[in-house]
Amino acid sequence: MTSFKVLKANKQLIIFPVLSAISLILIFGSFFTAVLANAGWDISNIRDSDNRVMYYALLFVFYVINYFIVMFFNMALLHCSKMYFDGEEATIRDGINFSLSRIGVIFSWSLLAATVGLILRLIQENVGAIGKIITGLIGVVWSIATFFVVPVIAYEKLGPIDALKRSVQLMKQKWGESLGAGFSFGLIHFLAIILLAIAAGIIGVLTNVIVGVAVFVLGVFLLAAIFSAVRTIFVSAVYNNVAGNLDDHFDQQLVDSLFTQKRK
Repeated sequence: MTSFKVLKANKQLIIFPVLSAISLILIFGSFFTAVLANAGWDISNIRDSDNRVMYYALLFVFYVINYFIVMFFNMALLHCSKMYFDGEEATIRDGINFSLSRIGVIFSWSLLAATVGLILRLIQENVGAIGKIITGLIGVVWSIATFFVVPVIAYEKLGPIDALKRSVQLMKQKWGESLGAGFSFGLIHFLAIILLAIAAGIIGVLTNVIVGVAVFVLGVFLLAAIFSAVRTIFVSAVYNNVAGNLDDHFDQQLVDSLFTQKRK
């Protein structure tokens, strides 16, 4: 809730996830069109057994671009959040310029994350049901291990491997190896989509089905942007508290109450 209040006080921060989404749509639209054209406009040819190497190579490029764009704009948003917590006035240009100054390590991290993503995809597609279970478990561990990666890369000037180690170290030294979380953006996001669907349905009944669908699609896009911004603000605030940079919005007691060590 505090993260939402910070976003409300800095509405321009929502521009970053919007720019990220637009960039992804434009780049992947062009990328997919080129790949499909090369496959003779038959999507089955892309995953043909004779082209498996090409399929996974293209998938790796897809992952790299995805992680790069998301990391670039998340870092820009995170830096603007930190400026706000420090009592400074933040602008969109400040965030973009900061990400540009770290563009090399952002690309390096994208390569690492894409490699992990591709390995998980290979396991999932070639080991059957067990592979899906394994990748699911690894995915949970990876999300916890990389929780602080963006701020670590941003402010501690570490490479991708060292940034991952530092992120894990911060988790261990603060909350131990096994922890629980007392927050859930996913649940709030899900409830918001349900309410949006009901509202869009009512609008569709009262006016036109197309209008209702348009409202729902635009609403989903807006909600995705809002929750993306709020999550990044949250990570920025927690990192600053863990690093000892306390602020008036997220005090240390609040942060400690969100992450709790599980009883053995």
